[in-house]
Amino acid sequence: MHTLAEPPLFARLRPARRVLIAGAGGGFDVYAGLPLAVALRAQGKEVHLANLAFSDLNRLDLDDWLSPDVATVRPGSAGDDAYFPERTLARWLDTQGWPPVVHAFPRTGARPLREAYRYLTTHLAVDTVVLVDGGTDILLRGDEAGLGTPEEDMASLAAVAALKGVDRLVVSLGFGIDAFHGVCHAHVLENLAALDREGGYLGALSIPSASPEARAYLDAVAHAQRATPDRPSIVQGQIAAALRGEFGNAQFTTRTAGSELFVNPLMGVYFTADLATLAANVGYLAELADTDTAIEVALAIEAHRDRVRRRPRRAIPH
Repeated sequence: MHTLAEPPLFARLRPARRVLIAGAGGGFDVYAGLPLAVALRAQGKEVHLANLAFSDLNRLDLDDWLSPDVATVRPGSAGDDAYFPERTLARWLDTQGWPPVVHAFPRTGARPLREAYRYLTTHLAVDTVVLVDGGTDILLRGDEAGLGTPEEDMASLAAVAALKGVDRLVVSLGFGIDAFHGVCHAHVLENLAALDREGGYLGALSIPSASPEARAYLDAVAHAQRATPDRPSIVQGQIAAALRGEFGNAQFTTRTAGSELFVNPLMGVYFTADLATLAANVGYLAELADTDTAIEVALAIEAHRDRVRRRPRRAIPH
């Protein structure tokens, strides 16, 4: 039974012992899982981190590969000095006394990514997988007015949906950020309501700005911005600004100089869902199962969009 005193997400995670928190959409997505990782470690749980990588993993040493599609990135791993979020995070973890390892998946289709997850969950003996999205793309089911940039999120969702023997959850952080990519957030809220009717919505919870979880996240994001000055994460930067209490057009990088930001407290709220229920509502997810490449994923989504009747865009009336 769910109660106000224990958010459904943490009630669901209570029996977990070994948890894999994985960035679903590539880039710096895994950073959005850090507040949850801090909270779970404080409860004595073993936490591992992974990310679908936009980085050039071909430069890694052969010994860094656990399997053809699972890399182990450490602070000294070879790679691009200008952009390597997984190594940057491993270096920050090392400063915190955490195991300085971030597992990385190459950008592929759902089939090899599914095998990569199967290998890694077995290798680490995890009992729970939490897919984390910086933004709300992963909460979209295919008939919305705009999908944002869904390819990596949905390849990850399809891959983890096929796993057996582990609990599977989805966490989204950064509500509103994907408006830049055409997402209608009224549709995101409509989808969450539909999940709630099916018992798949695990609630929303804010990250307290003065909490150890927020302090660790803010430190990690600031560290990443210093390490990647030319390509800081626009998503994580806005979430960090929200957790600092900033509001409105809180600019922090020249990459957004031509846009007006709307940083606000909702960006610091986790929206959480049961992964299987969420996956069952994505109209094209089954069509991704046999994709081998990122291009095949994109084509399958585009084909679905050509067939489906899309919900008209609407504004949140407040």
